[in-house]
Order: sequence, then structure tokens, then C-alpha cells
Amino acid sequence: MLARAHRNRVTVAEAAPTPLSAWATAATLPTPDGRDVADEPLWAASSVPVGAAVDPDLLERDEAYAATLLREFNAITPENALKWGPIHPSPHRWHLDPADRLVEFAEAHRLRIHGHTLVWHRQLPDWLTPTPSRRAVVQALASHVETLVGRYAGRIAAWDVVNEAIADDGRLRNTCFLRACGGDYIADAFRLAHAADPCARLYYNDYGAEGRGRKSDAVYALLRRLLDDGVPVHGVGLEMHLRGTRPPEPAAIASSVARFVALGLEVRISEMDVRIRSVRRGDPLALQRRVYHDAIAACVAIPGFAGVTFWGVNDTHSWIHREFGKDAPLLFNGDYAPKPAYFGARDALAAGRKATAPSGPSVQPEEKPDQK
Repeated sequence: MLARAHRNRVTVAEAAPTPLSAWATAATLPTPDGRDVADEPLWAASSVPVGAAVDPDLLERDEAYAATLLREFNAITPENALKWGPIHPSPHRWHLDPADRLVEFAEAHRLRIHGHTLVWHRQLPDWLTPTPSRRAVVQALASHVETLVGRYAGRIAAWDVVNEAIADDGRLRNTCFLRACGGDYIADAFRLAHAADPCARLYYNDYGAEGRGRKSDAVYALLRRLLDDGVPVHGVGLEMHLRGTRPPEPAAIASSVARFVALGLEVRISEMDVRIRSVRRGDPLALQRRVYHDAIAACVAIPGFAGVTFWGVNDTHSWIHREFGKDAPLLFNGDYAPKPAYFGARDALAAGRKATAPSGPSVQPEEKPDQK
């Protein structure tokens, strides 16, 4: 196990937080023209939190983005604002303003916050990516985790502590953390996060574990070892970046979720989108609706499933365009009109709520202040 390092002193470089009044109009913006969102929004259809990955700059400059977020979701995940490179660009300098603004916004509108991500092999600052000494990595990890989790203790409800530590071949991914410290860095990160905020729910997050196979087996084995060693890990995030042409079978998804739940872990869909650019036959949007519906339905049917987050609000701003080419992977199109995928997701969430509802008088989700 890595020794606990003393937290380095840091210099925080940040602008004054944006006043909450600057965000206030987002809650009362009119619904964009041409929408066909009947009945209840996504969050109200669901028995579990329904979130979206969020960009603070878009919240400020795109009124329809903010309005759609507040109408449809009751949870947010900062898409990039909490990642190591953007928020901790040099050893003793922090850029905390974007994250602070998102936390203030979420608190003002009663949105649950899921922190993403403390330890990942991508979007790292240049000062950390060369292979440093074990001591340097231990100190950097302690400073980073303690500073962020401590700063938002009691405000950010859950964290993706370690992200994508398993490679596609099932072995630990070759990262600067692994090269310097061996596999102990994973347990150490969870212990550091728990010490900084004992009330936060701590997650391991990865892609490729939503079905069954070598990657899923490796993630399961890692989490089982961590739990056996008494490491404070509370849940697993299944990213669910899916291809419409080759989605996992619903039965495989349900099986994977069930075995993680059997370990005593919470399970959530953490970064969902469905790519359809390679669909050559039939209606791509109808296929996308079915993939969203079937994957979510397989999860919400399992007791212990803890929520779903979509990796963005609308197609225009999805990360998919940069990584895989132009696509239409999310629930809302570029004009914030709901796509068939929206209704597929909402139908699955609503069916899950009905299946898990207690007998007796109907139980309605708690009303958000902006939904009155």
C-alpha cells in the first residue's frame, strides 16, 4: 500500500466566482419552440437520479442548454471542469473557478453532483505525464485528491475516484501512476478520497464492463480485491458509450449489473451515448431509440441500480464528434428537440419506476423548485 503523503501547499489561481444571479434566468427560460415533450420530464419519470455531463461555459452562453438541463435532469456531472489537466495545470496552481461555478449552480437548483474524475490517464497536465519518481506521484496524488475532495466535502455527493484503470486486454492500464507506484495507487486514491470526505460515495468508473467478457471480468476482479482488502469503494460506473450497430445484449447487461450489485456495490450508467453514424440499414433514430431503451431497461430492473447520466445534453456539443467523427449520439438534437431516443430512455425509466414502486398510494418524485 502506498504511504499517505503530506499534502503539498498549493497556490490557488482563480477568478472570483460568478455571482449566482448570473445563472438565475436559466430556471425560467421558455421551452424552445417545436418541442414535443409530453407528460413528465426524464427526472420525474425515474426512480433513480437522471443526470447529464455539463459544461459551465455552455450554461452561461446557451439559454436553451440551461433550460433543457433544468427541465429534464436532477443531477449533473462536470464533463471536464474537475479533470486533472484543466483544474490542476501545474504542481502548485489550481484553476477552480469553473468547478466552483458548477457547484454553486447545482446547489441553487437542487441538482445532485457527481464528481468526475480524480485519477485518469488522459487529460493530465504536462508536468505529470513524464515518468516521475514514486515519491513525486504519491505526493501529487495526495495533494490532488485531498484538495479537491476536501474543498467540496458535503457538496459533491459522489466521485469517480479512479477512471479506466483496466486496459482492453484485462490488465492494469500502463499509466504514469502504474509505472511509478504499481497497482497500489488505486486503493490509495480511494483511501485518500474517503479520508477527505467520509460521507461521499466513491466509484470506480470504466467502459466495456456493461456486458460480459474479458474487460468486464477484469473490472469485477479488481473491485472484488479492493473490497476484500477493506478499501472504501461504494460503486461502479458503467460508461455505456455504445455503438448502435453492436450494442451489448440486454441480458448481458443485466447479468453484469447483477454481479456487481452482488458484491454490495451501487451500479450506475455513468456516461451514456449511442453512436449511429455507421448505421447503413433502416432508420438510425429508431435503432438508437431501441438501444437506449433496452440498455436502460436492463439496468433499472435490477435492485441496487443507482442512476443514469447521459454524456452531454444535446448532439451539437457531444465529445463524440472529436473522438469518432460527426454523429448524433444524444437524446436531444442540435435545436434541443427530443429525438426518438429521448422517449425510449424515458419509457425505460418510467417502467423501472413502476416496477420498483411500493404497493399502496402512488409515490411521486420529489418536486424540484424549478419544476413548479
